[in-house]
Amino acid sequence: QVQLVESGGGLVQAGDSLRLSCAASRGTFSTYYIGWFRQAPGKEREFVAYITRDTYSSYYADSVKDRFSISRDNANNTVYLQMRSLTPEDTAVYYCAADPIYRGSPHRARPEKYEYWGQGTQVTVSS
Repeated sequence: QVQLVESGGGLVQAGDSLRLSCAASRGTFSTYYIGWFRQAPGKEREFVAYITRDTYSSYYADSVKDRFSISRDNANNTVYLQMRSLTPEDTAVYYCAADPIYRGSPHRARPEKYEYWGQGTQVTVSS
């Protein structure tokens, strides 16, 4: 199994940028498809972005697709989420998750499809 650890969260101002990292240990990271999700207080966990394991194809939620960018470095077992033009609505705990099976839309956006999760990293955007 793979273990995931997110990092890079913090407190930023509206309009700022932030890069989150999702580092994997154990297992064979390159065999997993990786998703980023976020959860704000009182809200359900929502899909943010997804990257495939070999072609590095990426998919985004409509709310972030022009501002966020997902990438991965299989040699270093890490997936990144570059976030730009942040707004207070982006405030949430951000999680990365791993799935050994490719999922098309809408399944890749469903948290229950993912097998492994990190502990999350808090992102707070002030206005």
